[in-house]
Amino acid sequence: MLTPALAATVFLGVGHPAQAIEAPFRIGDHAIIVDAVVNGKPASFMFDSGYAGFLVVSDQVKIGPPAGVQGLRDFVGSFDATTVRVDSFQIGALKRTDLNEEAVQMPAVHYAYTLSYGTHCDGIMGFRAVKDYVTEINFQNQKFVFHPNSFDITKKQPNNTTTFLVKMEPRGMNSIHLPTEINGHPVHLALDTGNAFYATTHKEVLQRIGLWNPNEKPKYMSQAFVASGPVDSFSFWVNNATIFTVPVKSAIFDIIDLPSSSADDDGTVGFGFLKHFNIIIDYERRYVWLENWDGKVFDEPDAGPGFRLGFIDSERTRIFHVYPSGPADLAGIKAGDRLVQVEGKSTSLLKPEEIEKLLRGPEGSTCKIVVSSNGVLKRLELVRKLMVNGTRAP
Repeated sequence: MLTPALAATVFLGVGHPAQAIEAPFRIGDHAIIVDAVVNGKPASFMFDSGYAGFLVVSDQVKIGPPAGVQGLRDFVGSFDATTVRVDSFQIGALKRTDLNEEAVQMPAVHYAYTLSYGTHCDGIMGFRAVKDYVTEINFQNQKFVFHPNSFDITKKQPNNTTTFLVKMEPRGMNSIHLPTEINGHPVHLALDTGNAFYATTHKEVLQRIGLWNPNEKPKYMSQAFVASGPVDSFSFWVNNATIFTVPVKSAIFDIIDLPSSSADDDGTVGFGFLKHFNIIIDYERRYVWLENWDGKVFDEPDAGPGFRLGFIDSERTRIFHVYPSGPADLAGIKAGDRLVQVEGKSTSLLKPEEIEKLLRGPEGSTCKIVVSSNGVLKRLELVRKLMVNGTRAP
């Protein structure tokens, strides 16, 4: 139920609201999902503070004719995409009018948005959509709050235990880089709600700060999917770090086995860290306020059977990656095999997130599965293992 202050829509061009305005969001699989209206068309978007643009929209949502081409860059590469003009945009009680913005339009098959986030999603809402406001991302109550400019977070007093006032670094274009230190060395990471991992950096960064031998190969390799395509990656224990001035004893970082696409950036801090905080971003004053609302900075990880699934339409239960030396690999499972059952339940009757939940569990626990390999059914009982490189600090 809306409060009286929220019952009326507030129409704005670019500028600060006279009062706080709220817009609800929901939490998908490792993502913020917000319902919006773009050029009069309803759509749902994953909020990605690491994307400097305004919107990325599936071509299944017809918001207007093509207007041009825009170049995009992710962790490792760049590509061009068609753009569509955005004249009006509304989330919650906030409606922006007389805009002169562009949305990037991508083929629906390029991003399986809904499958990726476990809830309906039509694209990405970037930082540009909220950059002009003192924007609060309230994970605790699942809502955005757009504060008036008089709401000055630099006047707030942090206790540096549960609340933190952090000055942005002078780098990046329309991005939020905050101080981070790993192994006694500064690294340049951006605040990125669109990164589903805890944090992501590059192997060359680990080498630079003395955490990785250039001649060493990761024991457990995987693949991460970024906008420009799949890239080799691995998980790595990072110990005794300070992320955005917040002490973190141990956490698992996702490491990309390719150089960064930018000389200015070392990577981003993602949803796995950010979800533990209510965050207020004042881009004009160049400060961020963090409130550790749940008392945690890292969730204990679940272990798995050593493979990843490709949830793609009719082949939604096909195994697309098997971790070398993991339980599945040692049991003879190959990429391309089909997962038929997990814990006695048919995968054809389960949602992707339900399958993933059944596969995960405490390290050392067992997982019963049935796979089809070249038409031959195999009934297996695998011992779940946490496949992370490096060593966790005691």
